[in-house]
Parts: sequence; structure tokens; C-alpha cells
Amino acid sequence: MDQASSLRKIVKRQAPGSIKKNAPAQKHKGDDMTSPRVISVTSGKGGVGKTNIVASLAMAFSKLGKQVLILDADLGLANMDIIFGMRPEFNISHVISGEKELSEIIVDVRPGIKIIPAGSGLEDLTTLTEGQKLHLLSEFEALDGTVDFVLIDTGAGISSNVIYFNLAADECIIIATHEPTSITDAYAMMKVMSNNHGAKRYKLLVNMVKDANEAKTVYLTLSQAVDRFLNGAVLEYLGFIPHDEKLKTSVLNRKPVMELYPDAPSSRQIADKAKLILNTPLAKGSEGNVKFFMKRFMAYSQALNG
Repeated sequence: MDQASSLRKIVKRQAPGSIKKNAPAQKHKGDDMTSPRVISVTSGKGGVGKTNIVASLAMAFSKLGKQVLILDADLGLANMDIIFGMRPEFNISHVISGEKELSEIIVDVRPGIKIIPAGSGLEDLTTLTEGQKLHLLSEFEALDGTVDFVLIDTGAGISSNVIYFNLAADECIIIATHEPTSITDAYAMMKVMSNNHGAKRYKLLVNMVKDANEAKTVYLTLSQAVDRFLNGAVLEYLGFIPHDEKLKTSVLNRKPVMELYPDAPSSRQIADKAKLILNTPLAKGSEGNVKFFMKRFMAYSQALNG
């Protein structure tokens, strides 16, 4: 019986129970908040509300006095601009081509929040020439020290771009819902990253659930599969975002739910998650720095392409 089949059986029989407490991350020498924390927000499948969560997390961090840069890394189907009601003239492809500097394409969308637009239908970043990679790296290095958080809104699935951004970030937050396909695909992503690339730490944020018990079921299902099949991997529980009709309304109004409905149940939960992330130091070994993010990204890209 393959692992996916086993996981489907776990989904059917799993019941809520106790959840492992997140072990406090060890803050290593040299960590401080003057260098940005680079966090990828990703999912095994589309339609789980990932982009909405990234936008609202950015809003929550800004309310806490932090400067946030969002990298829209869904290079084929970028839609962060829709959430913030913007129509950027330029995107990261203009930086790659040398037409623009990174500072020229960054858009200020809200106080304390900037976006690097991705555009749609762009070439895979892993196909860049060495010269383009070095140019992009130098552009990102100029940002170091100007923001507190870099949030990467990846595409969905296990394409090379998604995997590369997740590997390069300091922290990887996986978004899943209670749907069996979402759970299975979230596990598939961790399996690829763990078995093929040695990534062992993940955080799970369960979205669009009716209550805490339903969210715990999703976590326990995935945690059991990770413990059983992915040697040495750790899945931490970040919490849940409840199903909230105001989220749909906010998308239609082209605004983050945190902005349009700050007291909505989903907004309150997202605010709590931002505080939790802010108060949890980086795990030992994380660089917490934009230039190191880009260097890791380029290194992974080169290694995986041989």
C-alpha cells in the first residue's frame, strides 16, 4: 500500500485529540529583528485561500508596527494585485531583463506594506542565466535592513518554482483545508521537500474550517503521516482560520479582510497568528535575511538543475 493510500485512510478515521506543543525555537547568536524574516506561504493545491492569508498577515504585521514586503511568487497566475486593488505597470520580469531596478517596481499598497509584483505567464526563475541571477541577487541585497518581514506568496503544487522558494525561505507555512485532496496534496509537498531536498521543518495553518476541532483533525492527520513516513520531519501547528463569508466579500471588494472587516472572526485569528509568529524566534540555523534568501534560492536552483 502506498503512502497516499495510507493517508486517505487516516483522513477517514482520524478524530480530534491532543496536539503537540510547538517547541520554542532556539534563537542563535546574531539573530535580531533588524534583518527580515523570510516566510514562504504555500499549499499543495489551489483554492485554499493562500493569497488572502498572505495579504491579511501583512496587514496584521503592519498593525504591529512592522515593515512588510510581499513577493508575489506565483509567476504564472499572480493575483496579489487583485487582493489589494492594484494594477502594477511593471513586475519582476522587468528587473530580470535589466529594464528596471527592483526599487522601481516595488509598489506601496498600504502603510508599511510593499509588494513585488510577479505578473503572469513569466518564465521559470530557475531558467535564468548566471548573469540574470547575479543581477537579481544584487537588487535584493539592496533591500536588506529596510523591512522586517518578507512574505512569499508561492504558487500551488510542487512545481520547481514553488519548491525552490519554499526551500530558500527561513520558514515554510503550509495552508490546508479539511478537504481530503488538500490534506493529501499538503502531505505530497512535504514529502517532496523532505525526501528530495532535506527540508524537515514545516508549520501548518488550517484554513476555512468550522471550528478548532475540525482544524485539529487536519493537523493530526498530517502529523501522523509525517511522523510515520518522513524521517526526521517536524510539522508544527500554527492554528486555524475559521470559514468566514466576509473573506469572500473582501475579495469581491479587492481589499484584505483585515482591512475591510478588522473584527471578523478570520481577521481576529490572523491577528493572533501574526503575534504568535512575531513572538516565536527563528529556528537555529536560519539566516533571517533577504540576501541570504536570494543566495539560497540561487544555490538550490543551480544544484537542482545540475
